[in-house]
Amino acid sequence: MSDEHKPGETKPEVVKIDVQERGAGGQALDRRLFMQLQVFTGCADPKPLSAALEKAGVEAALYRDVNDPLGVGVLGMHEDPAFFVTRFRDVLAVEPFDTLTQRPALTMLGRTYASGFEPDLAEWLLRRPRRSVLNPAWPWAIWYPLRRTGAFAKLSREEQGTILREHATIGRAYGEADLAHDIRLACYGLDTNDNDFVIGLVGPELHPLSHLIQAMRRTIQTSEYIERLGPFFVGHAYWQSTERGG
Repeated sequence: MSDEHKPGETKPEVVKIDVQERGAGGQALDRRLFMQLQVFTGCADPKPLSAALEKAGVEAALYRDVNDPLGVGVLGMHEDPAFFVTRFRDVLAVEPFDTLTQRPALTMLGRTYASGFEPDLAEWLLRRPRRSVLNPAWPWAIWYPLRRTGAFAKLSREEQGTILREHATIGRAYGEADLAHDIRLACYGLDTNDNDFVIGLVGPELHPLSHLIQAMRRTIQTSEYIERLGPFFVGHAYWQSTERGG
C-alpha cells in the first residue's frame, strides 16, 4: 500500500506512542518490574529448592502452599522479562525442580505500572514491590489474577477515578495498620486466561489478607465491574532472597 497522498488530501494524523510510566510532577520512567509466580506440587522437602534458588542468585521468594501439603510456589522478579526464559527457566528446569509437577493453572505473570499520581516513580515501580515480597516480617501471601468487565473501560475518567479511590482508601488503611500490603501488576496480553491484573497481598498474618479481600467485595469496582477473580494461591514464605536496589 502506498504512503503517497493526492494533492488536496489530508494526511492522517501521526500518533506518537509513549510507553513510559508517568507519575506526578511530570515524572517519566521507562523501567518496571516483572514478576512471575510458578507453582508446583510433589515437594516433600522445600530445603533443596531454597538452596538451588540461593545458589542461582535470583531475586525470588519460595512459598509453601497452604492448600497443598506437597505444594510450593516460586515468585521470581526482574526488570528484564528475558530473565524468565533464561536464568529463572534454567533454575526451574533442572534438579531439584525437575522432579516436581508444575501446576500451570496457577502461573501468573505481570508488570508494575503507574497510574500517573505517584510522587516517586522508582519507589512505586521498583523498590516498593521488591520490599513487600522480600520482607521477612510479611511471610503470608495471597496471589490472584482478575479481569474487569468491559463496562468499566466505557466509564469516564472521573467515574473510574471515583471507583478506584474507594478501593485504594480501603487498601491504604490496611497497609497503614501493617495488616496487609499490596503488589499490583498489569498483565494485559501476558496472561493465558486474558486477565487484566495480578494482585499480591502480603502481611504478618493470613487472616487480615482474607479480611481485606472480603472488605473489597463490597466496593463498587468488585461488586459491579469485576468479571472474574482467581484462582487464588495462598502461601507462607519458606525462603526469600535478600532485597536488592531498584
